[in-house]
Amino acid sequence: MADMNELITTEFLKSGKVGLNLTIQQLTDIVVQREGGFITENGALCINTGKCTGRSPKDRFFEDQPSVHDYIDWSSNNLPINEGNFQRLYNKAVDYMRDKELYIFDGFVCNHEKYRMPIRVINEYAFQSLFAQQIFIKAKPEELENFNPGFTVIALPDLKAVPATDGTNSEKFIIISFEKKVIIIGGTKYCGEIKKSIFTVLNYMLPFQNVLPMHCSANVGKKGDVALFFGLSGTGKTTLSADNDRRLVGDDEHGWTEDGVFNFEGGCYAKCINLSREREPQIWNAIRNGALLENVVVNEITRQLDYHDDRYTENTRATFPLEHIDGMAPGGKGGIPNTIMLLTADATGVLPPISKLTRDQAMYYFLSGYTSKLAGTETGIVKPQATFSTCFGAPFMPLKPQVYAKLLGQKIEQYDVNVFLINTGWTGGPYGVGERIKLEYTRAMVRAAIDGRLDNISYAEHPVFKLKIPVSCPGVPDTVLYPADTWQNINEYNKKANELAYHFNQNFMKFQDIPENIKKVNWEISSENNIA
Repeated sequence: MADMNELITTEFLKSGKVGLNLTIQQLTDIVVQREGGFITENGALCINTGKCTGRSPKDRFFEDQPSVHDYIDWSSNNLPINEGNFQRLYNKAVDYMRDKELYIFDGFVCNHEKYRMPIRVINEYAFQSLFAQQIFIKAKPEELENFNPGFTVIALPDLKAVPATDGTNSEKFIIISFEKKVIIIGGTKYCGEIKKSIFTVLNYMLPFQNVLPMHCSANVGKKGDVALFFGLSGTGKTTLSADNDRRLVGDDEHGWTEDGVFNFEGGCYAKCINLSREREPQIWNAIRNGALLENVVVNEITRQLDYHDDRYTENTRATFPLEHIDGMAPGGKGGIPNTIMLLTADATGVLPPISKLTRDQAMYYFLSGYTSKLAGTETGIVKPQATFSTCFGAPFMPLKPQVYAKLLGQKIEQYDVNVFLINTGWTGGPYGVGERIKLEYTRAMVRAAIDGRLDNISYAEHPVFKLKIPVSCPGVPDTVLYPADTWQNINEYNKKANELAYHFNQNFMKFQDIPENIKKVNWEISSENNIA
């Protein structure tokens, strides 16, 4: 196998077809001139990724090598590909790149000196190189001398796989080799594949160093108190952690070590469908010169953006560096978390908008990872779809779930962390009948939980889920807090609640080697509504 770093230094750079660590302006000019990009009214660059507007999890593979075989949790989320097929696709990529103009970004991941890893991202499109520069951590000039990446990402959207001979499921592929420290991406222009492939690598590597990798956002208050927001795409991680009264550590990917939390990245990748200045001012103001917009509708004459138009996808995205957010936490780090929010967008409309969890309940919900995937976040998702995504990030967690859960449980207990379940989904009925819980109510509940205003109030227990629901919360009508009160038909609510409880229990049966006290965190399903 040809060494990629050697090819870069001895062949590709000498060809004169490589743009190495170009500036934002240089990349922007290329995207506008050659790749159909538009400079919008606010100065951001807008591009369209074609038919791929979300991740393609069924096309992600790991090279199956003896060094990793016993550690990876092989499943539909973690598919194996043999060494021969990996080598074939790698050779295809090398041959393909010899005839292309390339763009290379050298930088880092992990805002912690002990765990920082150098990465190299090689692209055939300038807009993807710009994305890499804005989402990852930029290197200082002196750090680029004799740069030696710990992992290399090769993203070639126009290179297609042949499933019959390459061992893939389609022409798209995302293949990770821990043995060769290489990621190959083909057949998709969606920038999120680059970001999430590196996240997946860190999720494999860091637990071996006793670091908990987390699919969460994080912010810090004026007193140094840290809050974490776990959740899948579309559940509100970025929106809820972007708070004018708190400093943002990061919006998506973090590690938790003995001295606190640190952001894996140097930028944000925010969903911006229905974005407004009034509801999300920090994100709105961050989208300016240097930011990259994916699949947002823009008027080519006036350059005006329409964040409400989903003609391409509901998964419209904005990428911008952390410094675009006012009041960022310095260095992308924070202390030991005080509060954890487990976010779910429940499309059934039965989970409470906020409930306080015991440690065992926190472990149960973390392992369950229930939410409803929202339209556009993955290929083929056109309406909310109930799913259980272990650790609120199963597509990115290569190790066995117990590894991550054990680390989280130890930290919750060691630091006496408050944990809340936050439903940002539907109320008053399921999707299509009820309505999305108002963001202003969710913000009020989150702020009350973080500020300790829910510590010494009364709680009611949900009859099915056994969750502790606050009887009142500043800024939120009492009727909103108890979901059954928002439904017109209580019998329909009870039926739907018991149905969801049954699915929770069925899902949890797959876990092995789980302590009994966590296994017992389940729900009593009433006999008349039992789902058999």
